[in-house]
Parts: sequence; C-alpha cells; structure tokens
Amino acid sequence: MRAILCHPDTPILSTAAAVLAAFLVCGLLVPPLFGLFLAAAVVAGIALLALRFPTGFCAGWLLIAGMSLEMTVHDMIGDEAYQPVIAAIKGSGIGLALLCAVRFGPRLDLLSPVWAFLAMLVAGLTHGLYPGVTASDSLRSFIGSAAPFVFGFARVPRSWADAIVRAAKWCPPVALAAALPFAAAGIRPLFIDSGGARLQGLGHPAFLAFVCLPAIYACLIELYRLGRRGDLALLAINGLILVLTGARAPLFYAAAVTGLALATIRSTVFAAADRIALVLAMLTALPVLAVLAGSLDDIRLFNVAVNETANLSGRDLLWPLFQAAAEQSPWFGWGMGAGNAVIPAGGHVAQMLHTWAAHNEYLRIGVEGGTIGRTLLIALCAAWVIAHTHALSPPDRRILRLAFLALAGHALTDNVLISTPACVFFAFAAAVFARGRGGSACFVRAGPRLGGFGRPAVGPVCRAYRPGDAAPR
Repeated sequence: MRAILCHPDTPILSTAAAVLAAFLVCGLLVPPLFGLFLAAAVVAGIALLALRFPTGFCAGWLLIAGMSLEMTVHDMIGDEAYQPVIAAIKGSGIGLALLCAVRFGPRLDLLSPVWAFLAMLVAGLTHGLYPGVTASDSLRSFIGSAAPFVFGFARVPRSWADAIVRAAKWCPPVALAAALPFAAAGIRPLFIDSGGARLQGLGHPAFLAFVCLPAIYACLIELYRLGRRGDLALLAINGLILVLTGARAPLFYAAAVTGLALATIRSTVFAAADRIALVLAMLTALPVLAVLAGSLDDIRLFNVAVNETANLSGRDLLWPLFQAAAEQSPWFGWGMGAGNAVIPAGGHVAQMLHTWAAHNEYLRIGVEGGTIGRTLLIALCAAWVIAHTHALSPPDRRILRLAFLALAGHALTDNVLISTPACVFFAFAAAVFARGRGGSACFVRAGPRLGGFGRPAVGPVCRAYRPGDAAPR
C-alpha cells in the first residue's frame, strides 16, 4: 500500500479520477449541460495524460504543427475554419509548454523575444492602436506571436530535447505521407500550379518549405554528433522535398547553411574528405541543373529561375502599403495586430494575392512596434541566440548560429515569426538550447568510431552527461 501511495503517478491518477467524477456528477445534476461537462472531462483527461507523457505529446504536436492543417481545413470547410485551426495549434503548444513547466519546472528566459512582443503590446495600448484593431485583437496577436517561444520557459530534460530534434527531422516526410491519402481520395492534390508545379502537402508550398529548414538543420546537427548514414539520407530527402516546393528563398538559405557547415565545421565522426565530397557534389549539380532548367520549366523552381528571375510573387504590391502605414507612426508603431489590418482581408490586393500578410517581418514589426520595437526585438533575438548557444558543443553552436543568420535573411521576404511553421523552428531551437543547458562530457572512445561513409574517425566523442550516468568507457 505504501508503494502505491508513493508511486509518482498516484497524484496524477487520483486527480484524473476526481476530475472525471466531478464532471460526471455535475452532468447528472444538470442534464442539459451533460454534453458540455463530458467534453470538459475529455479535455481534462487529455491534459492529465499530457502531464504524464509530456515528451510524446510535444513530439506529436510538433509533427501536427508541421503539416499546416489550417490550409486543408480551409479548403474543406471554408474561411471560417482557418483562424480557429491556427489558434488550436498555437494554443495547444502553449498548453503543452505550461504542462512541461509544471512537470519539469519553470525557468525565467530573460532574453526571450516574447518580452519585445509584450513591450509592443503595452506601447500600442498606451499610444493608440491601428484603426479597426481592438484591444482583444491586439492581445490575440500577442499570444500568437509569443506561442513559438513558450518552450523556452520550461526546464525540459535531455530526453525531451532529443525527442523534439528527432521529430523536427521527420516533419516534412511525415507531412508528405499524411497528404497521400487526401491526394489518393481526390480531396486535395499533392501539387498545385503556381508558376509551375509546386509540392504543397497538406498546407502551402511556402509553409512546407519553411518546415524543411529546421528538418535540414536537425539532420545536420545529428550528422555531426553521430555520423549516421540515416541522417545523411534524411537530409537528402528533406532537401528534395524543399526543391519540389519551388520556394526560392528557403532553398537558398538551406543550401547556404548546409554548404558552409560542411565546408567549415569540423567533426570527429564525419570525416573531412566526406564533407568536402558532399560540397563538391552540390557545386557540380548546379551547372547540370542550369542546363536542365529549360526542359524542366513545368516545375516552379526552374520556371522562375529561367523566365521570372525578378518576380517577387506580389510582394511589390504588399510592401508599399506596409511602408506607408509604418511612416504614420515611425517610433512606437501601431501595436500588436496592426500587421493584420494594413491590407483589408476583403480588399482588391488580398483577393488578388490570396494574402494580406507583409511577407517581410521587418516591415510588419515596423508597423506594429515602430523603430523602437523593431530594434528591441532584433537585439533580444541576437542576445537570446548568442546566450543559449554559448554552452553548446562547437558543431551545434555554429550550425544553429548559421541557421539563425539565415532566418534573419529569410525574414526579408517571408513570415518567419507568425506562421505555424515558426512553431516547429523555434521548438527545435528550444530543444537544441536545452541540450546545452544539460551539459556535455568529452572523452576518448577506445577503438574506432564509424564515420559518415563507413570509414573510421577516431578522436574525442562528446555526449551529454547527466548526474548518475555510468563513467564512459
């Protein structure tokens, strides 16, 4: 009996039983509300399960967020379902982060970009909001902007971090596999025609491309840590998916980060000759693709490269409107949520381009936070990345810093902070940061360790070291 009472799951199971009983009693006492109480009991039960198994729930949530289901639901139901699905994905992420803080312990992330968004919220409510934006709209926008960063406020263990990095690696293939039944049933095609064929999966080609970026960076990090062929193969698969999306900027930044990492970052498990061979293979493929581009113009990436190199995909219509709005309140901006109101959702530009987003985070933040808010956000982001990567192993630190430099460039042409794929990117970053907080130990392994292509690569091997671990042999 004492063993049962002292079991760590006993409080959770007892709470679950008490909550379920309370809801059922309330439902029996007030029959018209029985359905509502039953739904509340189911939600509470799921929350308690997530509290018991937070790592699995977070990894599953990451895979779902990477699918961009709001696009599929929008196509099947209509406009009224789009925002609720986004709210459900981001809200469930916030809920899981709170459960992780309860289960593993909270931590104060003083350099989190969330504080910049909070400052912009307060400044907007004080200074005055953009015409048509209410205080509740501004608060919702703040919650949506903060959602990708919430896992940084939980003291997550190493096992959670490893699971999230693995989930990030598999996000694009899982999203593609989930889209196959819909394509087979004729509900939603895998490819759309947008200046050429583009792979979209369950979401939008640009969103799938953005999900490919943390997947590629996760494969690189694991390749440098473990030197496994499987990570190299998955890196190639994610790269192929990225090419098929036809997204130019994500492909450029992914290629730049991968090429620079392979050419400049040393590894004890991934031989230099193999890394250089991969870089040379990438460079050799460029002229071949250039020759084939004329005959592959059915694929959007090659069509744009050959025929529409200066095409900004409508951004030249969006950006002047945001610049004009920012100039009306240059210092403090118009508060959170203003970026969603600059272009009316029912206006000509939005109907023609099927978007009212800025597709430039610097312009959007300039509208919402002005010069002061934008400067604060950039400074916090830079300090946040530098501080959290300081304790990482050298390969992890350099790869992640390259990834964030690429993100800073990517923000010039895309919505990299507010879209659902941003949840995938920053949850992956939080997982890598958590590995650094867990500490690492370097030691020399007796005997050879296989490199990326099967050749031995001897030298110091680094791994996380936790109290209670057996001494390395």
